[in-house]
Amino acid sequence: MATAPAPPRPFDRSIFALAALNFFLADARDGLGPFLDGFLATNGWNPFTLGMIATIGGVLGMIATPLFGALVDASNYKRTLIILPVIFVTAAALWTLASPDNYSVFGGQSATAIVGAVVGPALMGLTLGLVGEQRFSTQVSRNEFWNHAGNVFSLAAIYFGTVFFGMAGIVYLMIATAIATIIAVLAIDPERIDNKVARGLAHDEGETGPSGFSVLFERKGLLALAVVLMIFHFGNAPISRLIAQSFSIQLGTPFRTTAITTGVSQLSMIVMALAAPFLIRRFGLASVILIGLIALPVRGAIAGAFTSFGSIYPVQILDGVGAGLIGIATAIAVERILSGTGRFNVGLAVVGTIQGIGASTSNIVAGWLTDLGGYKLAYWFHGGIAFIAVIVFFIWRHDIAPPRPGDGERAAEPEPAPAIP
Repeated sequence: MATAPAPPRPFDRSIFALAALNFFLADARDGLGPFLDGFLATNGWNPFTLGMIATIGGVLGMIATPLFGALVDASNYKRTLIILPVIFVTAAALWTLASPDNYSVFGGQSATAIVGAVVGPALMGLTLGLVGEQRFSTQVSRNEFWNHAGNVFSLAAIYFGTVFFGMAGIVYLMIATAIATIIAVLAIDPERIDNKVARGLAHDEGETGPSGFSVLFERKGLLALAVVLMIFHFGNAPISRLIAQSFSIQLGTPFRTTAITTGVSQLSMIVMALAAPFLIRRFGLASVILIGLIALPVRGAIAGAFTSFGSIYPVQILDGVGAGLIGIATAIAVERILSGTGRFNVGLAVVGTIQGIGASTSNIVAGWLTDLGGYKLAYWFHGGIAFIAVIVFFIWRHDIAPPRPGDGERAAEPEPAPAIP
C-alpha cells in the first residue's frame, strides 16, 4: 500500500535566517581568513613570521574561548554575541588591508582572534536553542553545508572581484557580507531560542540547574575528545596555510591562488556536510570521526610527494573530508557527552581551547620546519602526526562518541534526509 506524501513544511523564518547566517558568516567571522598568509607573503613576510602571527592569535583565542563559552551559557543575548564580533573583525581586516604593518597585522589579528572566539559557541548555542537535542545533529550538518557554500561563494567573489576591481573588490565584499550577516541574525526570532536547551539542559541529571564546572573534568570522553582534536589540528592546521604561501609566491597571485586552493577544500566540505547525517545514521558517529582522522596522513603524504599545482586538488579534497567530518562530529559528540549538564557551550569551548593548543603551536613548528627543510618536510611531519590521534581515539572511542538510537542502523527503509535548510 502506497504511503501518502508528507505534507509540505511551513516556512520557518528563523531556520531560514539561520541558514543565511551560516552562509554569510563564513566570510564575516574570519576577516581575511585564508587569504592573510598569501597577501602577507607577497608583501615580504616570511613563513616563520607568519607562523608567529597565527600562533599568537591562536593562543589568545584559546585563552578567551572558555570564558566566552561560559558567557554564552549564561547569556540570553546570543544574537548580540554574534553581531558585535562581526563588526569588530571586519574593521580589523580592513585595517590590515589598508596598512599591512606590524601594528595592524599583529594587533589587528590578535584582537580578531579574541573577539572571534565568541562566535563559535554563540552560533552553536543559538542552533541548539532553536532546534533542540533531537534535531541538533542534522542541523549542525546543515549549518556546515551553508557555511561551506558561503565560503565557496566568497572565494569566487574574491577571485573575480580582484580581477575586475583589484583590492577594492575585497573591501566591498567584506562590508557587504558583514551587513548581510547582521541582517540574518536580526531575522532570527529571539523568542524561538530556548536558552535552557541552548546550554544543554533539555533534560537534567537530578539537579535543579546547571551542573558544576567540575562535570567537564569528570566526563572522560570530553577530555579524550579534546586530546584527539589537539593532535589532529596540530597536524592539519598548517598544511593549507603552507600550500597558500608556496603557490602564492610561485604564481604571484595571492588572492586568486588562495581562492582556488581553498575553494577545492570547501567544495569537498559541502559534500561531507550533505553526507554526514546519512553516514552517522548508517555507520555511527565513531566511524565518521575515524574516517576524518585517517584522511590527514594521506593528505600529508600526497602534499609531501608531489610539487605540481595539480597536487592541490587531492590534497584539498582530503582536507574537506578530514576537517569537514571532524568539524561536524565535534559539536555532536560534545552535545552527547554533556547532555543534561547545562554546560554544553562551555564544554564545547574547553574542547576548542585544547584543540587550539595544537593548532596554534603547529603554526610556529611548521614555519620552523619550512625554513629548515622546505615545505615537503613540514607536509610529511604534520600529516604523519595524525596516527597518534587515531590510536588515542580508538582506545576511548566509546566515551568520545556515545551512540544514540539510530546510529549505525541499516534499516530496510532508511529515514529520508530532511530538506535543506
